[in-house]
Amino acid sequence: MSKTWIIPDIHGCAATLQTLVEQQIKPNKTDRLIFLGDYIDRGPDSKGVIDFIFRLQKNGYDVSPLKGNHEDSCVKAWNTDKNRNGFWGIKVKSQQQKEWENFGGKQTLKSFDANWPSEIPEKYIRWMDSMKYFVETEKFIAVHAGLNFNIDDPFSDIQAMMWIRDFRIKPKKINNKILIHGHVPVSLELIDMAIQKRTPDFIDLDNGIYMNNKVGYGNLVALETSRMEYKIQTVVDEVRYDKPF
Repeated sequence: MSKTWIIPDIHGCAATLQTLVEQQIKPNKTDRLIFLGDYIDRGPDSKGVIDFIFRLQKNGYDVSPLKGNHEDSCVKAWNTDKNRNGFWGIKVKSQQQKEWENFGGKQTLKSFDANWPSEIPEKYIRWMDSMKYFVETEKFIAVHAGLNFNIDDPFSDIQAMMWIRDFRIKPKKINNKILIHGHVPVSLELIDMAIQKRTPDFIDLDNGIYMNNKVGYGNLVALETSRMEYKIQTVVDEVRYDKPF
């Protein structure tokens, strides 16, 4: 029987992701892997995360990558940098680059051996920029951050799907399906409570992979949706702790 696995925010932790997939999930090519976004920033190997997902796709695995706010910030910084010139031969960081770097972009640039966003190879940017914002199945909606339930059509607010932090679910607007998302780190205890609940309105899977100095956090979680079972992978990369973004 085919399985569907949902994996939240990875944040540059390529070794952790590879360990989770190859040693715990061990997917078949009939399985589906849904990634909830935030592949980059904070961790040491954002390039490695994307390259690993590229290899999964190249090798015929069913991969559905969604776009997160960190990808959104990276793409904006890249586009701004690509379309600007220095003044009198002096180049300075754009506001977009400064904001991105404050929340982990420095680590992403380093993983690409780059000083400027425009030095990131275009194929990575185009991949980030072309991703979908949500996946809908018979039983659930998967999205990076959440949905804006204050409007008639929550799926029309693309910004909210990448960036929203606070929302109150109105089940009828998503046909009473379970909303599965990341973006806001929660403890393993809260993740377990939501998964074990018979009829959860939502499940937040983000355990804050970079929060390795906080009890109950600092892991990468993968949820298998047919049996509602999950795997926990302790971070094996070197990460930094900073404020959420």
